[in-house]
Amino acid sequence: MDLQQKVPTAQYVEPEPVKILVEPFDDRRLEKTRLGMRTHLWGGVTYFQVAGERPGEVVAQALADRLKTRGWRDRSWNVRMARAGPTTDADIIISGQIFEFTAGAKSRVFSTVLSTSLKLVITARNVGDRTSTMRSVEGAQHNTVIWFSDDDIQTLTAATLQDGIERYIVDTAIEQRALRPSRQ
Repeated sequence: MDLQQKVPTAQYVEPEPVKILVEPFDDRRLEKTRLGMRTHLWGGVTYFQVAGERPGEVVAQALADRLKTRGWRDRSWNVRMARAGPTTDADIIISGQIFEFTAGAKSRVFSTVLSTSLKLVITARNVGDRTSTMRSVEGAQHNTVIWFSDDDIQTLTAATLQDGIERYIVDTAIEQRALRPSRQ
Protein backbone atom coordinates (compact mmCIF):
# COMPACT_ATOMS: atom_id res chain seq x y z
CA MET A 1 0.00 0.00 0.00
CA ASP A 2 1.21 3.49 -0.83
CA LEU A 3 0.30 5.58 2.23
CA GLN A 4 1.71 8.93 1.12
CA GLN A 5 -1.01 11.58 1.15
CA LYS A 6 -1.39 13.59 -2.01
CA VAL A 7 -0.86 17.15 -0.77
CA PRO A 8 -2.05 19.98 -2.98
CA THR A 9 0.76 22.25 -4.07
CA ALA A 10 0.79 25.41 -2.03
CA GLN A 11 2.29 28.78 -2.68
CA TYR A 12 5.99 28.73 -1.79
CA VAL A 13 6.77 30.25 1.58
CA GLU A 14 10.29 30.45 2.96
CA PRO A 15 10.69 27.66 5.55
CA GLU A 16 11.21 28.47 9.20
CA PRO A 17 14.92 28.67 10.17
CA VAL A 18 14.67 25.72 12.58
CA LYS A 19 16.26 22.55 11.16
CA ILE A 20 14.37 19.32 11.88
CA LEU A 21 15.67 15.82 11.25
CA VAL A 22 13.18 12.93 11.20
CA GLU A 23 14.68 9.48 11.70
CA PRO A 24 13.01 6.29 10.45
CA PHE A 25 10.74 4.93 13.17
CA ASP A 26 11.56 1.69 14.98
CA ASP A 27 9.01 -1.02 14.13
CA ARG A 28 8.13 -2.69 17.46
CA ARG A 29 5.10 -4.60 16.14
CA LEU A 30 5.02 -8.35 16.69
CA GLU A 31 4.03 -8.98 13.04
CA LYS A 32 6.56 -7.02 10.98
CA THR A 33 5.96 -8.63 7.60
CA ARG A 34 2.54 -7.09 6.93
CA LEU A 35 -0.05 -4.56 8.06
CA GLY A 36 -2.95 -6.95 8.08
CA MET A 37 -5.22 -8.98 5.88
CA ARG A 38 -8.52 -9.29 4.14
CA THR A 39 -10.59 -12.37 4.78
CA HIS A 40 -12.71 -13.30 1.78
CA LEU A 41 -16.35 -14.30 2.03
CA TRP A 42 -15.86 -17.79 0.56
CA GLY A 43 -12.53 -18.44 2.25
CA GLY A 44 -8.98 -17.35 1.65
CA VAL A 45 -7.02 -14.29 2.65
CA THR A 46 -5.14 -11.44 1.01
CA TYR A 47 -2.32 -9.77 2.95
CA PHE A 48 -1.68 -6.02 3.10
CA GLN A 49 1.87 -4.70 3.08
CA VAL A 50 3.38 -1.22 2.99
CA ALA A 51 5.03 -0.21 -0.28
CA GLY A 52 8.73 -0.87 0.21
CA GLU A 53 7.87 -3.13 3.17
CA ARG A 54 9.36 -0.73 5.76
CA PRO A 55 6.56 0.78 7.87
CA GLY A 56 9.06 2.71 10.01
CA GLU A 57 10.33 4.61 6.99
CA VAL A 58 6.81 5.17 5.63
CA VAL A 59 5.54 6.63 8.91
CA ALA A 60 8.62 8.86 9.31
CA GLN A 61 8.36 10.04 5.69
CA ALA A 62 4.67 10.89 6.14
CA LEU A 63 5.57 12.99 9.20
CA ALA A 64 8.46 14.69 7.37
CA ASP A 65 6.26 15.45 4.35
CA ARG A 66 3.56 16.94 6.56
CA LEU A 67 6.07 19.16 8.36
CA LYS A 68 7.67 20.30 5.09
CA THR A 69 4.37 21.40 3.59
CA ARG A 70 2.48 22.88 6.52
CA GLY A 71 3.97 22.01 9.90
CA TRP A 72 3.19 24.00 13.01
CA ARG A 73 0.98 27.05 12.41
CA ASP A 74 0.59 25.98 8.74
CA ARG A 75 4.14 27.11 7.88
CA SER A 76 6.67 25.07 5.97
CA TRP A 77 9.68 23.84 7.95
CA ASN A 78 13.21 22.85 7.03
CA VAL A 79 12.82 19.07 7.42
CA ARG A 80 14.84 16.16 6.14
CA MET A 81 14.69 12.45 6.79
CA ALA A 82 17.86 10.57 7.72
CA ARG A 83 19.58 8.90 10.62
CA ALA A 84 21.19 11.31 13.08
CA GLY A 85 24.96 11.22 13.16
CA PRO A 86 27.56 12.68 15.52
CA THR A 87 27.78 15.90 13.46
CA THR A 88 24.08 16.44 12.86
CA ASP A 89 23.31 20.12 12.34
CA ALA A 90 19.61 19.75 13.21
CA ASP A 91 17.98 21.75 15.99
CA ILE A 92 15.35 19.05 16.62
CA ILE A 93 15.66 15.30 16.00
CA ILE A 94 12.37 13.42 15.82
CA SER A 95 12.31 9.63 16.15
CA GLY A 96 9.62 7.18 17.07
CA GLN A 97 8.42 3.68 17.63
CA ILE A 98 5.52 1.88 16.01
CA PHE A 99 3.69 -0.38 18.43
CA GLU A 100 0.59 -0.93 16.29
CA PHE A 101 -0.12 -0.21 12.65
CA THR A 102 -2.79 -2.50 11.24
CA ALA A 103 -5.28 -2.68 8.41
CA GLY A 104 -8.00 -5.29 8.14
CA ALA A 105 -10.90 -6.06 5.84
CA LYS A 106 -13.55 -8.71 6.44
CA SER A 107 -15.83 -9.57 3.54
CA ARG A 108 -19.47 -10.24 4.33
CA VAL A 109 -22.52 -10.75 2.21
CA PHE A 110 -23.04 -7.46 0.29
CA SER A 111 -20.34 -5.55 2.20
CA THR A 112 -16.79 -5.46 3.49
CA VAL A 113 -15.93 -4.07 6.92
CA LEU A 114 -12.64 -2.14 7.03
CA SER A 115 -10.67 -1.24 10.13
CA THR A 116 -7.32 0.39 10.79
CA SER A 117 -5.43 1.21 13.97
CA LEU A 118 -2.27 3.03 14.92
CA LYS A 119 -0.19 3.39 18.08
CA LEU A 120 3.02 5.42 17.98
CA VAL A 121 5.40 6.93 20.49
CA ILE A 122 7.15 9.98 19.04
CA THR A 123 10.22 11.47 20.69
CA ALA A 124 11.69 14.86 19.85
CA ARG A 125 15.19 15.62 21.08
CA ASN A 126 16.08 19.31 21.27
CA VAL A 127 19.78 19.61 20.48
CA GLY A 128 20.25 23.15 21.85
CA ASP A 129 19.08 22.62 25.41
CA ARG A 130 19.34 18.79 25.45
CA THR A 131 15.72 18.30 26.47
CA SER A 132 13.24 15.91 24.93
CA THR A 133 9.51 15.56 24.50
CA MET A 134 7.72 12.23 24.21
CA ARG A 135 4.14 11.79 22.97
CA SER A 136 1.99 8.71 22.56
CA VAL A 137 -0.39 8.86 19.57
CA GLU A 138 -3.22 6.39 19.06
CA GLY A 139 -6.04 6.20 16.57
CA ALA A 140 -8.44 3.87 14.81
CA GLN A 141 -10.94 4.17 12.00
CA HIS A 142 -13.66 1.94 10.61
CA ASN A 143 -15.67 1.93 7.41
CA THR A 144 -18.03 -0.37 5.53
CA VAL A 145 -18.09 -0.55 1.74
CA ILE A 146 -20.34 -2.44 -0.62
CA TRP A 147 -17.74 -3.17 -3.31
CA PHE A 148 -14.23 -3.53 -1.90
CA SER A 149 -11.16 -2.27 -3.72
CA ASP A 150 -7.58 -2.01 -2.48
CA ASP A 151 -7.93 1.78 -2.66
CA ASP A 152 -10.54 1.62 0.12
CA ILE A 153 -8.17 0.12 2.70
CA GLN A 154 -5.26 2.21 1.44
CA THR A 155 -7.27 5.42 1.85
CA LEU A 156 -8.48 4.47 5.32
CA THR A 157 -4.97 3.47 6.47
CA ALA A 158 -3.46 6.71 5.13
CA ALA A 159 -6.23 8.71 6.84
CA THR A 160 -5.52 6.97 10.16
CA LEU A 161 -1.81 7.76 9.83
CA GLN A 162 -2.48 11.40 8.91
CA ASP A 163 -4.90 11.76 11.81
CA GLY A 164 -2.18 10.53 14.19
CA ILE A 165 0.31 13.01 12.75
CA GLU A 166 -2.22 15.85 13.09
CA ARG A 167 -2.79 14.92 16.74
CA TYR A 168 0.95 15.06 17.36
CA ILE A 169 1.26 18.49 15.76
CA VAL A 170 -1.67 19.88 17.76
CA ASP A 171 -0.11 18.58 21.01
CA THR A 172 3.28 20.22 20.36
CA ALA A 173 4.76 23.58 19.40
CA ILE A 174 8.16 24.95 18.48
CA GLU A 175 9.57 27.68 20.72
CA GLN A 176 13.15 28.96 20.73
CA ARG A 177 14.41 26.27 18.32
CA ALA A 178 12.97 23.47 20.49
CA LEU A 179 9.86 21.30 20.33
CA ARG A 180 7.72 21.60 23.44
CA PRO A 181 4.30 20.46 24.62
CA SER A 182 1.58 22.79 23.37
CA ARG A 183 0.17 25.29 25.90
CA GLN A 184 -3.43 25.12 24.75
